[in-house]
Amino acid sequence: MTFRPLHDRVLIRRIEAAEKTAGGIIIPDTAKEKPQEGEVVSAGTGIRGEDGNITPLDVKAGDKILFGKWSGTEVKLDGEDLLIMKESDILGVVA
Repeated sequence: MTFRPLHDRVLIRRIEAAEKTAGGIIIPDTAKEKPQEGEVVSAGTGIRGEDGNITPLDVKAGDKILFGKWSGTEVKLDGEDLLIMKESDILGVVA
């Protein structure tokens, strides 16, 4: 299935957190928090301003980003759990 987000929306794949701590302690699934880091899978064309011009998004496919804990809407595409969120919900790009 091909999915293309519209306007200022971005499709994101979560980057899974480490299975154990730096000290070697294994973290059980019940104690893990959802990761707040992800990779942009695809991005919309941009948002249309009041003057009618389209302002392109600052993120593009392949960017690693940080986002808020409760940001976005979870969707399942081709058996994979992904997130759709607005660009304004993205906190920043990880270099």
